[in-house]
Amino acid sequence: MRNFCLFLALTLLQINLFAQNSDKIHHDAVVIDTHGDILFNQIKSGIDIGQLQPKGNFDLIRAKQGGLDVQFFSIWCDESGGYALANREIDSLYSLIRRYPDRIQLVTNAKDLELAVKQQKLAAMIGVEGGHMIENRLANIDSLAKRGMSYLTLTWNNSTLWASSAAEETSGKVKSENAGLNDFGKLVVKRLNKLGVMVDLSHVGEKTFYDAIKTSTKPVIVSHSCAYALNPVPRNLKDDQIKAVGKNGGVVCINFYSGFLDSTYSTKQNVFFAKFDNEFKMLTGKYGRNSAIDTLIFNHQADADATRPPIALLIKHINHVVRLIGIDHVGLGADFDGAESFPLGMNSVADYPKITEELIKSGYSESDVKKILGGNVIRLIRENKGR
Repeated sequence: MRNFCLFLALTLLQINLFAQNSDKIHHDAVVIDTHGDILFNQIKSGIDIGQLQPKGNFDLIRAKQGGLDVQFFSIWCDESGGYALANREIDSLYSLIRRYPDRIQLVTNAKDLELAVKQQKLAAMIGVEGGHMIENRLANIDSLAKRGMSYLTLTWNNSTLWASSAAEETSGKVKSENAGLNDFGKLVVKRLNKLGVMVDLSHVGEKTFYDAIKTSTKPVIVSHSCAYALNPVPRNLKDDQIKAVGKNGGVVCINFYSGFLDSTYSTKQNVFFAKFDNEFKMLTGKYGRNSAIDTLIFNHQADADATRPPIALLIKHINHVVRLIGIDHVGLGADFDGAESFPLGMNSVADYPKITEELIKSGYSESDVKKILGGNVIRLIRENKGR
């Protein structure tokens, strides 16, 4: 009994020391999320993300709780929207900053990012998700850059006149001879390079990916994607693509979406939908598919949780990138508020410390953890901006 009590005491001490070490590393790191979709929801619903929200994955309260230092706010709309809607979303971010100037600050370079972090403000950066929002005008790239755009995702799921998307290359909607970047698309990449705006290759088709890598004179970002070798969906990067990013000096930021992490998620999701088929059809007819999914998950949380992968699978995707191209080329791009499901325990930006815990458990050093959490992205920003 005495030996057991001693063993238990030592075990609890080790757990406590681990937690303290993990907390310190997380606190000392600059934690960067390269992709969050909250702005579209903010303008649609009118919520104030400066206040704690009962739904969704992001607000300034939970960002502080999770030790999140830098959030790239995605400027997103589907193919029916464009330049005007992009600016409306940027306006909504500006409005948030005006309401909470002591808690959030717009930054466009590494120097200002680090200053905002020192002042304990959330450093807000802008990523425009979808080249269709420039409406085929280089002048619109200039204007968006002046407003704070730090990366442009060359396509969303829809292709543009000048770049083909992963969704449309793989579906056959874009014919092989028309895939990739055309001459105007190459001018887009060159203009981004000149302005110091990162070229984002999430969502793009393979031909566009390699054309962009070949054209860019600066390291690229893949803001929210995973490894195809672990889950073969069109949105994930194949090993040769990951190696090309490493050779380019870029960074692959791992997406937290269950459907990109877990090869079994789609099957489990279909079983979940089938179980509540009548309710799902009713909700879809009333609110549309995306809202119906969110409501169904909310109504049946335990069943929905059974479809979610463990955080360990997210770490597995990080490990895969590190094995292929090294510790200097991986980061985190959660896609919070842009998907319906994330790993168990990862419910919002408040849960970022759990990533740090899992990385330490996996054997990463303090230095390596800090690179993954944000250091690599800071290097990337500096190499694109020059400061």
